[in-house]
Amino acid sequence: MLKQTLLVALVMCFACGLVSAQEDPFNVAVPIDQLSTIFTQLYGPGGLVVDSLSVLPSGDTHSAHFNSDFQSQFTQFGVALTSQLAAVPLPSPASGLTYEFDSDLGVFQRSSQSFGPILAERAETIGSGRFSFGFTFQNFTFDTIEGLDLDSVPSVFEHDDSFLGGGRIDVVSTSNSIRARVNQFTTFVSYGITDRVDLSLAIPVVSTDMTVVSTALVNRLGTGGNDEVHFYRQQGDTIGDQRSFTAFGNASGIGDLTLRLKGRMSASSAIGLDVRMPTGDEKNLLGVGAPGIRPFLILSRSSRAFSPHANLGYLWNGSSVLAGDPLTGVSADLPDQATYVIGADFGVSERFTFVIDILGNYLIDAPRLIQTEFQGRDGSTTFPTVAFENQSYNLLSGAVGFKLNVVESLLIDMNILFNLDDNGLRDKITPLIGFEYAF
Repeated sequence: MLKQTLLVALVMCFACGLVSAQEDPFNVAVPIDQLSTIFTQLYGPGGLVVDSLSVLPSGDTHSAHFNSDFQSQFTQFGVALTSQLAAVPLPSPASGLTYEFDSDLGVFQRSSQSFGPILAERAETIGSGRFSFGFTFQNFTFDTIEGLDLDSVPSVFEHDDSFLGGGRIDVVSTSNSIRARVNQFTTFVSYGITDRVDLSLAIPVVSTDMTVVSTALVNRLGTGGNDEVHFYRQQGDTIGDQRSFTAFGNASGIGDLTLRLKGRMSASSAIGLDVRMPTGDEKNLLGVGAPGIRPFLILSRSSRAFSPHANLGYLWNGSSVLAGDPLTGVSADLPDQATYVIGADFGVSERFTFVIDILGNYLIDAPRLIQTEFQGRDGSTTFPTVAFENQSYNLLSGAVGFKLNVVESLLIDMNILFNLDDNGLRDKITPLIGFEYAF
């Protein structure tokens, strides 16, 4: 009897699991195969449509379609996200262990006690014929956009031909939760072509995971108490005013490769050139989808305990479908960026270096979210909403970290990147952990 009872219980649990796993027609969940189109596919191929029992003069059933700039404009979120990833400086591919040839002794000697910065460059080069290999992991969990919590982004949808008045002035207000998480694994290889010239390659592997949940609410500004004109059908075939839509997807793959050439001009200065290759799948937000060239100036001074450094550069970006229309494949120019870093690394001991930096990125004519209000056509009702405008703005971040020489030429790197303003799409804290080895 006990065995039979257990068997019945297992069958019931399995059946319940099957029922719960079925799609709920009243709370639509859509898997997305291209993350760059997650907002345009959120409400399905027909867009945001509500149910209706009203009949048109022609005798046809009324099917109310609501429109908003949210779906078209928020594709710019992909631009903001990938531009932000491009704006976050890659960990320096140059070796933390630098050497100079001592002609008197006939051997290479350490040229600096400090192991150098983590998210910036210093003027020292690795040394002729020497190699450096490194690996880092960074986790981005985006929290806000322009100071607005990504868990609650408002948007308002208007009825087709709302200017005609009547029931057409009804609106659908939405509250949208956007969860975006990116893991970036980057491998670095550097080679000293000469004592004054280094060549480095950064190879990122990116994993992007996104979920958008939109809760839509019918607001009957023109139909008043007649809830049969615009509504959402609920469980039990009842009339309601709310429905939830979910779109989700994830993608993993190689990101955009960056080739870096650095030439030392003097003991305290060098010039560098980054060439970004669009090898990442931009339609899945693994890369920016455009080539990029960034020349930059490096200033640094090494001493036994204190080594300040500064970098100043300008990133020219090409065209990408992310800045245009991912659905049609039409490309547009990605915003250029001016980049700068100022900081210092402290050689606390022969095996430990502490690093602190202030990092800035000035995005030029880039899409920026604006919080505003929607004025209902009834003349009295307002709703919070958002829009995008192209503006130039600055992203300012701070970073603290350290490098530890655990054995011989092996260094362990740890760093925390944090916000110093609310501009743009931001991750409050971005951790980094990695290692590098020179030989």
